Amino acid sequence: MTWEGWLAIASAALSVAALVASAAVWRGTAAARRAARVVHVAGTAAAAPAQAAADPAPRGPLVAFVANPSKPDVPDLRATVRRACAEQYLPEPLWLETTPEDPGIGQARDAVARGADVVVALGGDGTVRAVAEALVGTGVPMGLVPVGTGNLLARNLDIPLGDPLAALQIALDGTDRTIDVGWLKVLASESDVADDIAEAADDLPADTDVPRDHIFLVIAGIGFDAAMVADTDDQLKARVGWMAYFVSGIKHLHGRRLRTTVRLDDAPAEPARVRSLLVGNCGRLPGGITLLPDAELDDGWLDVAAIDTRGGVAGWAQLFGEVVLQGVGVRNQLPAKIGRIDHARAREVTIEVAGGEWVQVDGDVIGQATTLAARVDPGALVVRVAHT
Repeated sequence: MTWEGWLAIASAALSVAALVASAAVWRGTAAARRAARVVHVAGTAAAAPAQAAADPAPRGPLVAFVANPSKPDVPDLRATVRRACAEQYLPEPLWLETTPEDPGIGQARDAVARGADVVVALGGDGTVRAVAEALVGTGVPMGLVPVGTGNLLARNLDIPLGDPLAALQIALDGTDRTIDVGWLKVLASESDVADDIAEAADDLPADTDVPRDHIFLVIAGIGFDAAMVADTDDQLKARVGWMAYFVSGIKHLHGRRLRTTVRLDDAPAEPARVRSLLVGNCGRLPGGITLLPDAELDDGWLDVAAIDTRGGVAGWAQLFGEVVLQGVGVRNQLPAKIGRIDHARAREVTIEVAGGEWVQVDGDVIGQATTLAARVDPGALVVRVAHT
């Protein structure tokens, strides 16, 4: 065989050997890739439980509802509340009902202790005050679903009235706003004077109970307004709402004018003859009435209104006209008025009333007093309001 033949045979053999080697390398590489995929999948599967345990799925905010079951429709709202929270992928909400013994303070504190991110007052003004008292200083926002008669704070925060679903939506996903609160303390009452006389006569130790601070978010007052609230018929209020206060007010139009002494902050005390003395954090009332037109919820001040009338019905008529005018920004500065409202501002107010008189905070009567003190607590409460 010639050398060319042997060269062709050698070339063919080398080609076959190269093909065999290439196939072996390819098979090895493929096997390695398959092995790597198996190891990767196995490793991922093994690591998944540990990763899930290390990074649990984030949960939404926990919402607590402090509900007054005595209000109409409140029990029926529980299912609505649960459904609304579920639709927004929130945890099962806490539902805590008020009782005659605890109007909501203890329930709201319990909600905070259980980790609630928002506490919603579902009731009237009394429920709102109780929940607010528990939340002051905590930074936990308070939502409002107003189902009461006056719904005073809700009116001033522009929370929808008569539409629980709209109010509920704001409570769940609204924005947070910091506001002031007011505190009122009864320093002396007619009963205190009587007790002091009895204790002195019997040589008994004096009562050492510390006067309690009562929170108010809208308006506290002594005189005509408190007497009107105290005399309002509950059954009539249930039937006609806030109009029942006006029915009661008519009966007190000829009540006595109070002899008072008022001290604003560190200024000297001044005497005043009034029908009512109001100390407010904000000023909108039912019926479209703006009683304290300069009051702001977050300005760090209390607004004081001294209300007086003379001349019977004519004086009250002029006073009502004053209220309507100031609500649209018009002030009547005429000096000779038989019905008038004088305004002032302070951070602390002390009031003395000869003979004592009824006192109310946000529509809740707390008794009769001869001396009381009010103070503002700036930025003490966070509330949930609609987006602006």
